[in-house]
Amino acid sequence: MSSEPPITVATAKSVRLGVLLAAVGGFLDAYTYVTRGGVFAGAQTGNVVLLGVDIAGGRWTEALAFVPPLTAFVLGVATAEFIALPEVAKIVRRPVRAVLVVEILVVLAVGFLPATVPDALVSVILAHVAGVQVTTFRVLVDSPFNTTMTTGNLRSMSMAAFHRVVDGDREEGTRARRFGAVIAGFLGGALLGAVAVELFGLRAIWVVAVMLIFALALFVFDERRPQSPPPKS
Repeated sequence: MSSEPPITVATAKSVRLGVLLAAVGGFLDAYTYVTRGGVFAGAQTGNVVLLGVDIAGGRWTEALAFVPPLTAFVLGVATAEFIALPEVAKIVRRPVRAVLVVEILVVLAVGFLPATVPDALVSVILAHVAGVQVTTFRVLVDSPFNTTMTTGNLRSMSMAAFHRVVDGDREEGTRARRFGAVIAGFLGGALLGAVAVELFGLRAIWVVAVMLIFALALFVFDERRPQSPPPKS
């Protein structure tokens, strides 16, 4: 995202945003699993496992339900990579924020869809959103991370915690806390998603729009915050 100013790049890699987007990822998975046919929007590992289980059981119709979100997720990754191309970045001047705006508009629209809309269509839309998000936001300060799945984050936290304890590396301790916060955010988002569905039904997806608006506000806040003058040489 070379077209983004330095302050925006710093915000995109911040722990605050990482935790918030992880919460969005957890919420989306809970939402689609509970309301839209037991598939996951972002946790494609779960979809692949359930696909294999259904195939093994000869439940071909049920297995086919997992193919559209898997495909949509792949296309979401491709969409994010397309937005990052230098030629496109010349047109989309603030691609990171553009992704958040599109996410907000999409989840708002999904909340208006009635229950009669096929589950496959909704899961495809949200899986595509998850693919775009996970590809656009993939660095936590200085480490790769994931906003829609937690296995890799759990591994990174465990490795960092190990080196903090065994080697006494304080920097690894800080890294472990960062990943711990992201994992907690994902879990919190999943819990919030399950509760919101109980309270609001299909309209619960609008909670994600509110969360993403807060994420977008972080960029605006950081841009307007007075910056410290550079140190004198």
